[in-house]
Amino acid sequence: MQMFDASSMIYAWDNYPLGQFPPLWAWLGSQVNAKLLTLSETAFKEVCDKSPECEDWLKENQLTPIKNDGLVLSEAASIKSLLQIEGDNYHVNGVDENDLLIIAASRVNAAQLVSNEAKQPNLPSDLRRYKIPAVCAHLNSPVPCQDFIDYIKASQAVFG
Repeated sequence: MQMFDASSMIYAWDNYPLGQFPPLWAWLGSQVNAKLLTLSETAFKEVCDKSPECEDWLKENQLTPIKNDGLVLSEAASIKSLLQIEGDNYHVNGVDENDLLIIAASRVNAAQLVSNEAKQPNLPSDLRRYKIPAVCAHLNSPVPCQDFIDYIKASQAVFG
């Protein structure tokens, strides 16, 4: 299963408009319907806040967001501790609470995360400055993470 974060869903929506790329969106819809593609409730809310049209598409395709249940909340707290984030002392250039919930939902549900957050070729010494891809790789059991284009390439789907 693939779990998109908000950055990837909005990237896809903004850069591959439904009206110009209908086969891509039909395929993505089939992935949602087959429960092979989803979003956490946190990512879903972020998408809905930023793009009502994308929200409509997700709802039309009957996407059921993954809930932030006790396991997800516990995993997010563990990741927060691993990154040495105390209280609300998030670094402006690193992950925030929503990012931790999205990563935790992916990990708890054994899903590959699709995130368009920038990769950091030179990791900062301050773990609080890690972005989603770096956090995913830093975990004891890493969460596989790729961006939207790599997701499409890996699918080997042909649109045309």
